[in-house]
Amino acid sequence: MYQTTTQPIPVAATSVRRDRLSQDTTALFVYGTLQFDAVLEALIGRIPKRVTACAPGWRAAALEGRVYPGLVAAPGSAAPGVLLTDLSQRERAILDAFEDDRYDLREVPLTSGGCGLAYVWPDDEVCHEDWDAEQFEARHLQEYAARCGRIAPRLAAEAGQ
Repeated sequence: MYQTTTQPIPVAATSVRRDRLSQDTTALFVYGTLQFDAVLEALIGRIPKRVTACAPGWRAAALEGRVYPGLVAAPGSAAPGVLLTDLSQRERAILDAFEDDRYDLREVPLTSGGCGLAYVWPDDEVCHEDWDAEQFEARHLQEYAARCGRIAPRLAAEAGQ
């Protein structure tokens, strides 16, 4: 079951791997909080172009004590998400700074036949349940997006922007 908490909502820690995504031109597959307009608007100041996508062989797993998910390998599954297709180098650097250091940026296949880059979580600390986007939206999105807005200036500075 999706875990709730009365503690402050954790937002992914700032990454020190600032150039993971910023130099790549491949579209970014997002499957968690970055699917939401309010989060993208808070972090990069706009809603990028996007298309609905699924990553076969992966799932967006609920993470213990976190309101955001981790993409983990799961044969027979297909993680739903969106493909962000027009991120600028500045926006890519901000998203790199936003994502937790534990995420690994990898190319994942998509059901469309193409590939996209995705932040992949290590297989530890994942729950058996999939992350529930609707539950996140109803319970946490407003506060999470507000917190993203508060940390966005620091992320931009850390990204060198």
